[in-house]
Amino acid sequence: MQGLMMNTPLTITEIMTFADKVYGSEEIVSVTADNPRHKYTYKDAFTRVRRLANVLQGLGAKEGDTIGTLAWNDHRHLELYYAISCSGMICHTVNPRLFEEQLEYIINHAEDRFIFTDVAFVSLLEGMQDKFSKVKGFIIICDESSMPNTSLNNTHCYETLIEGKKELFEWPTLDENTACSLCYTSGTTGNPKGVLYSHRSTVLHCYASSLPDSFCLSARDTVMPIVPMFHVNGWGLVYSSLMVGSKVVLPGPKMGDGETLCKLINEEQVSLSAAVPTVWLALLEYLEKSGDSIDSLNRIAVGGAACPLSIMTQMEELHDVHVHHAWGMTEMSPLGTFNTLKKGMEQLPKEKLNEIRIKTGRPIFGVNLKIEGPEGESMPWDGVSSGSLKARGPWVISQYYKQEKSATDDNGWFETGDVATIDSDGNMSITDRTKDVIKSGGEWISSIELENCAVDHPLVAEAAVIGVPHPKWTERPLLLAVLKDGAKLSKFELLAWFEDKVAKWCIPAECIFVSTLPHTATGKLSKKTLRDEYKCFQWDN
Repeated sequence: MQGLMMNTPLTITEIMTFADKVYGSEEIVSVTADNPRHKYTYKDAFTRVRRLANVLQGLGAKEGDTIGTLAWNDHRHLELYYAISCSGMICHTVNPRLFEEQLEYIINHAEDRFIFTDVAFVSLLEGMQDKFSKVKGFIIICDESSMPNTSLNNTHCYETLIEGKKELFEWPTLDENTACSLCYTSGTTGNPKGVLYSHRSTVLHCYASSLPDSFCLSARDTVMPIVPMFHVNGWGLVYSSLMVGSKVVLPGPKMGDGETLCKLINEEQVSLSAAVPTVWLALLEYLEKSGDSIDSLNRIAVGGAACPLSIMTQMEELHDVHVHHAWGMTEMSPLGTFNTLKKGMEQLPKEKLNEIRIKTGRPIFGVNLKIEGPEGESMPWDGVSSGSLKARGPWVISQYYKQEKSATDDNGWFETGDVATIDSDGNMSITDRTKDVIKSGGEWISSIELENCAVDHPLVAEAAVIGVPHPKWTERPLLLAVLKDGAKLSKFELLAWFEDKVAKWCIPAECIFVSTLPHTATGKLSKKTLRDEYKCFQWDN
């Protein structure tokens, strides 16, 4: 027997119409290349979204078409998110930081019909347009006064296109399993792979990510998504924030500028934000130099890379900002775990509490996790046993775009590529990526643990640890460190820092100071680049 309840579809269109009706007067603030502080309401935004839907229809775009965007976090990109997906098309957010070969591949693989681009990426596209097999035209996201002279074919101005268009649009009735957006992995090995999200998976992800033990979103919040909207749909915050009626602040091309972020936080009274660790380092450095405060900011989520305890400590002790680790991946929409304390944990001794807080947190409802040993056996949740991390759930990938092979194993579990432990409270710790783990003398060494330890040194700004072939031990860890501006530290002093913090045999065998470390297009440390660069490194002993 089935229940006798309505079976209304879970779609982004429902988020949009609900937000427009219930929270229409709430504000969206953004920084754009042509306006340092643009402000309007939800109602203004969705009026323009309907105009934009009419534009898409007028251009000849049809349901099922893929529409590409190369854009920063601003109000026009938000309009595209809703206009494209709610029209039954697929919003393909393209990461402009990828190599040209990768951009060419994913735009052709996705078969983008039109590309909406910020002015900043016009020259990039000009040199590549002849390589795009399906693109019919380009829309530059600006007003007429900011339109560049360009050799792009069939080019339009965003603001000119939507000006005067009808403010009414008949949204199609969509099946909840209709594809809504497409993101590609960064492709560190081989070509990038497409992850195709559905309206249903996106709405369910919104519900779960808004829960109190996740982002804890409400209409009382002002949310600033710093994580790029071209990276896993901005962790879903562009949907979930509007679903609950939060004020939204979008930093545009200034997402890595500490001074701009500080001003936005203070002037717009931001209470919640989310970004990778390097962004918070930039903000902390600005706050230290300027002496400014960020009194309205209550909590931040950190993902994309392990958050050093030093960032947590500075944020909380100097600025009273609560820091929460989050973990996920493109294939998981992206949220998988979120670190919040269980009742009573705040009473634990500081050292024990820090051990919990540096973990990536508990799975949110909707995500099932397990760790497998080398023979496929399920490993216990004891905080010690490690293994290959697998996931499944309603917003976890089942198959990559245009690939016949399933992305899951025979039992429906997705292999994340991470090595992890899970403790008895359900808190997960990533000990390494499968490809980054270091095997030395028959023992596994976690590069992430060593990197976190290095960055906890007060003079170290960033660190990476890679395994380098060793004639005796198979591999030994090599530490590459970036010092803070003006800092002086010898390699012997830094290596001594690890003593009594990690097992003696885990301490890096050598340290090299570098001015910068390479990062992937999504802001993560590029271990592949470092392994290629130091593959011929010679040990002294």
